[in-house]
Amino acid sequence: MGTSKTAALGRETAYGAELAPGARAPAPYAASAVPSRGRRFAEADCPTRSPFQRDRDRILHSTAFRRLIHKTQVFVYHEGDHYRTRLTHSLEVAQIARTMSRQLRLDEDLAEALALAHDLGHPPFGHAGERALDRLMADFGGFDHNAQSLRVVMALERKYLAFDGLNLTWEALEGLAKHNGPIVGEEHEPVRKVIAKLEPWQSLDPARWASGEAQAAALADDIAYVSHDIDDGLRAGLLTLDDLSGAPLAGEIVAGLPSVARPGERGRLTYEVTRRMITRLIQDVVQESRARLEVLAPLSPDDVRGAGQATVSFSARMTADIRDLKAFLMQRVYRSQRVMHVMDEAQAIVAALFGRYLSDPSALPEAWRAAQEGLSERARARVIADFVAGMTDRYAIDQHRRLFDATPELR
Repeated sequence: MGTSKTAALGRETAYGAELAPGARAPAPYAASAVPSRGRRFAEADCPTRSPFQRDRDRILHSTAFRRLIHKTQVFVYHEGDHYRTRLTHSLEVAQIARTMSRQLRLDEDLAEALALAHDLGHPPFGHAGERALDRLMADFGGFDHNAQSLRVVMALERKYLAFDGLNLTWEALEGLAKHNGPIVGEEHEPVRKVIAKLEPWQSLDPARWASGEAQAAALADDIAYVSHDIDDGLRAGLLTLDDLSGAPLAGEIVAGLPSVARPGERGRLTYEVTRRMITRLIQDVVQESRARLEVLAPLSPDDVRGAGQATVSFSARMTADIRDLKAFLMQRVYRSQRVMHVMDEAQAIVAALFGRYLSDPSALPEAWRAAQEGLSERARARVIADFVAGMTDRYAIDQHRRLFDATPELR
């Protein structure tokens, strides 16, 4: 066989992958351009899927991923059928990550896997649940949803006979650990504690940047949530198009919308805002990243990791616009009286459940009760945090109703 096609496909040819007509081969800096660094527990290769396709499929079939369907993004699941949940958010992030990865000739499967897994560690009620658990765990090591995502894929998913967790590739674990960039500084201590367990196998190089695919997935998260939180805010009546006309970035888009005479058409304008915003943000990332790649001229994935800065990035102007837009959404949506009222009551539910389980282990389900028997108080608290963090919104509400006389309605 000639070398040209084999070289273009790289490792993928071992799994039967073929390029679609007109498609371009992954670049030499794509994660799939070199063999994976492997898995913590050795496994035979799959005959029909690349390692990163296998990672993606394990994440999709995990219990933690299914539970995201009833975990809060901004609004609790029962507040409306059309608001995003952690599951629909993750699917939107995955679509955007694949789009950008294709444009940048990165490995789409790894980017998709990281996008699908990035919120697996979120507790019920979104960031409100996380704040509650972090406060409750202050004397026991704290709680961080990024660290919890790693705990899920490294230990808490229990489906396989040979190991706990999903046994993802080194590249997938690296991407999850470095979701917000290199893991240096005190704020990343929870993540470093989790990945320290991998040291006997190999290091995730905490101080270096992650792969281009991981960087793309992280930006896809930003693109998805600022866009769909505007959509959800408009649907909830917390925002109007007039409000957005003065908002960073969104204001330019609203100004360019066509005039609509019929009141029933305003719903289409809402979608038009988010559609145009997503397109503009993706275009900015692709243009800026191509310029950085041209300067860096990476010949391998490790050249991207060792670049000393992000290679996949927004432009400086767009970075500032997104920062200002997030501040606008913080004030008008996330800290609105309606949302804060619900989230305050949600935190009370999480706190009550955690306190009850810690003081009365008999309230735990049998398997979790057995898991914490004989442990120190610190270790017991971590087991209980794992249990509570795995709950969906509705399961947490149901458990609160079972254990307490009165439960908030969260409306």
